[in-house]
Amino acid sequence: MSYERKDLLGLRELGTAEILYFLDRAKEFKELNLQSVKKCDYLRGKTTINAFYENSTRTRTSFEIAAKRLGADAVNFSASTSSVKKGETLIDTINNMSAMKTDIIVLRHPSSGAAKLAATNTDASIVNAGDGLNEHPSQALLDLFTLCEFNKSLDKNTSVAIIGDIARSRVARSDIWAMRKFGIDVRLFAPAMMMPKDAHVFDCKIAKTMEEAVEGVDVIIMLRIQLERADGDVAFPSSREYSKFFGLNRARADLAKKDAIILHPGPINRGVELNSDVADGEKSVILNQVENGVAVRMAILATLAQNRG
Repeated sequence: MSYERKDLLGLRELGTAEILYFLDRAKEFKELNLQSVKKCDYLRGKTTINAFYENSTRTRTSFEIAAKRLGADAVNFSASTSSVKKGETLIDTINNMSAMKTDIIVLRHPSSGAAKLAATNTDASIVNAGDGLNEHPSQALLDLFTLCEFNKSLDKNTSVAIIGDIARSRVARSDIWAMRKFGIDVRLFAPAMMMPKDAHVFDCKIAKTMEEAVEGVDVIIMLRIQLERADGDVAFPSSREYSKFFGLNRARADLAKKDAIILHPGPINRGVELNSDVADGEKSVILNQVENGVAVRMAILATLAQNRG
């Protein structure tokens, strides 16, 4: 079981063995992160750049921490304070980074397909940290890792409800592609304007009510409303109305299995997507996701560096 590709662009194209490889490696780095000295030399002498064309807290910070714990020189790049503002293209920016002998570029970009475009135009390894409405593979990997950590099997015996702005969620897409590969029972629920028109390609059950979505499930994944990607063409109800019909409160959370877990990729809109007593409650593993994100991203960086030789 191994992963031999130059880049990590998405999970739709990966096999289950490749996904499991990352999860197995992440276990090793999770153990390292629990030690008093959280350092090793996997990436000693290597350089990583976090090239983010969109705002980020968890993803960018965890990739930076991951690179530094592996011994790499980690550089953060922000498009808002770069030559991008002077008209420099994505490919020119990537080529300039590559010319500095950068080994791995972690790229977040508002355009779907940007990571693939970058990967085909540079010798550096590209990690897709979210491209438009396409994928966010490292988030889905940490979600799967979190499921395993809480004894949820990656097979048909596990049921997962994904609720919220599915149409504009690259996290949802990566989660769905990966989970369906393992045969996990995935249910989707969203307002009509937030459900993909081609949702049938996911081969998932589409619930008609919040209660139908969460009843008896092992895992609930709540999604952030992403109005910044709506381009003003979505008739969005008030936050109060959204919470009433699509938010997760304690009564709805209790419809899931007793040992069910609740995930959210962040940032949370408290009182809209889920109430604070749920976000901070006994079923919530949201902070566990954040912790696991470092280990998973360490596994990604270490694997791509290893593949480079």
